[in-house]
Amino acid sequence: MVVAPLIDALRGDKLLDDRRFTENFVAYHAARGQGPLRIRADLRRHGLEGILSEEWLDAFPDWILHLRKARQKKFGAALPGNYIDRQRQARFLGYRGFTSAQIRTALGFDTDLDADTLET
Repeated sequence: MVVAPLIDALRGDKLLDDRRFTENFVAYHAARGQGPLRIRADLRRHGLEGILSEEWLDAFPDWILHLRKARQKKFGAALPGNYIDRQRQARFLGYRGFTSAQIRTALGFDTDLDADTLET
């Protein structure tokens, strides 16, 4: 087997580092206007899931800021004024991978991020 020793050598030389890759992947895709749900799915496609990916997704501080930038780039500075525009923007942001709580907060519909986790 040639592959296992080669991978070990690359990790030993710090040329192959899942932690660094995950950190850069999250930062790069967030800067491109993608949300945590989409980035998590992309990390899974790359074979990176579990504690490492969740750690970096949870540690990323600016999801709402990136959501607002993505919305503003696509739709302009003004918040949606009617139901149809609100739904269109919410669908766009959902497709980009932002959570419904993040979308509602950024579009000014509610300020309680814990609304999705209330127990009945």
